Amino acid sequence: MQIVNPPDVIPYSDELRERLDRHLEQHEQRRHELEGRKHAAVSIVIVDSHPVHHDDDPLVADDIDMGDVPGDVADLDGRMVGVAGGAAFLLCRRTSRLNKHAGQWALPGGRVDPGETALDAALREVDEEIGLRLTADAVVGWLDDYPTRSGYVISPVVLWGGADPDLRPSPDEVLALYRIGLHALRDGEPRFVTIPESERPVVQVPLGNDLIHAPTGAVLHQFRQVAMAGRIGERVDHLEQPVFAWS
Repeated sequence: MQIVNPPDVIPYSDELRERLDRHLEQHEQRRHELEGRKHAAVSIVIVDSHPVHHDDDPLVADDIDMGDVPGDVADLDGRMVGVAGGAAFLLCRRTSRLNKHAGQWALPGGRVDPGETALDAALREVDEEIGLRLTADAVVGWLDDYPTRSGYVISPVVLWGGADPDLRPSPDEVLALYRIGLHALRDGEPRFVTIPESERPVVQVPLGNDLIHAPTGAVLHQFRQVAMAGRIGERVDHLEQPVFAWS
């Protein structure tokens, strides 16, 4: 029996790409000077997803520590389930082999090497991390730079990844790769919590049974607001990261 997407998902279509492209073209990208920081690039890769075949998390709740997450997490166990179906973006859970931010959520991306542009680095990292080779023709548009507490300026690009690409995550960098339906990002109401260490609000993007924090959460929040909802000019560089992501 054929399984169809629920009616509330966002179809993966040329119309979707055109709408995202139009909104991002209208948005004036805010850039930040490096000022001694390192430059990095990340990608929001848009693909299609199946509500059943792509809705699985290899981790169990006992594998996930929610102890450092600020705010109310009583009903959350950290698993990424119930989010697939229709147009989706690719989200990585970092492998525990990495020295920094092991187990944390991340978009495909990494440091811009000498001689590279942000787009060069973004395309290279997508290839190296998840085995997806794209070209400049895949670019839908750019979001604002996000300066991090750990000394980076992140430049996010939105890429059209193809309906069902052959994805081969690198086991050295990616513990698990998820297809997160855009409807889940659209329907989840972002949370903004306070912490004693900063006057800036910490952004929390609810997805599945977890909360995605900045920098990834800030990038996804702006994608939701600007690219998806057409709220042109909405900024996110004032949004804070949780303390566990400062180093």
